[in-house]
Amino acid sequence: MKNLLTENSKAVILLALAAFGWGTNTIASKLAVGEVSPMMLIFIRWAIVAILLSLIYFRQMVQCWPIIKERLGWVMLMGGLGLSMFNALFYLSAHYTTALNLGIIQSTMPAMILLGSFIFWATKVSRLQLLGLSFAFVGAVLIVTKGNFFELITLSFNTGDLLMFTACIFYAGYAVGLRGRPEIDGLVMMAYFSVAAFIMTIPLVLIEIIFFEFQYPTNEGLKIIFYIAFVPSFLSQVFFIKGVDTIGPNSAGLYANLVPVISTFFAVALLGEVFEIYHLISLSFVFFGIYIFDIKARSTG
Repeated sequence: MKNLLTENSKAVILLALAAFGWGTNTIASKLAVGEVSPMMLIFIRWAIVAILLSLIYFRQMVQCWPIIKERLGWVMLMGGLGLSMFNALFYLSAHYTTALNLGIIQSTMPAMILLGSFIFWATKVSRLQLLGLSFAFVGAVLIVTKGNFFELITLSFNTGDLLMFTACIFYAGYAVGLRGRPEIDGLVMMAYFSVAAFIMTIPLVLIEIIFFEFQYPTNEGLKIIFYIAFVPSFLSQVFFIKGVDTIGPNSAGLYANLVPVISTFFAVALLGEVFEIYHLISLSFVFFGIYIFDIKARSTG
């Protein structure tokens, strides 16, 4: 029993650290504005992560290649679209909206994942979960409209909020797609995803160079990129997978709810962003929706 408690305690610490890394990623995205262009950021980021994971897990990747070869299209879809496009839209949206909004909008992903599981895997959705989905959706709308539902009629939304909302759809698709992953080690799978994500960033950065404002990273930009690559992209993934291995995906997934809280705290403390009443109301709606999901999850095991 003592060992079990010890392992669970370690899992809690690892999952909290994973959430911390993902939460600070939102702050890093805002700090990167003016220091490096968004597609260049993800190009270098995924190059670092792909090289790092490939070096660590090269032998396992070679051993798993026969399995991956049969699912190569799926791997490219998951890493190239699910991860890379999420990042591209995430860092692009940071140019148009606040870190507060970025963090809170991310908290709608559990609801998106539930909806995706229902559509693609025919996962049963209870009335309680639908209620939770509705609350989370209202919370997202509050952020996008800044608490003014008249914006829905005039269709004058913040570009950054809409980009972030679209980014969450891509990541939700990635999360839903994980259900069909082959039976190989999670970190080895992540190594393959990172390679696919890096390949996808090549055309994205070329498009940015040709058609948009391209910026090489400044010295400060390089520091931000390395932080993003090593903390939210690598360490948070490792910590989360280790936590899942110990306490299971359902319990571990709840720690992702810390991300908007951490993002909000640092956005106010470090970036000096103003926490408006509609942010509080939005968070309340989203977390109440998540709470309802949790009730259902516990009641079904």
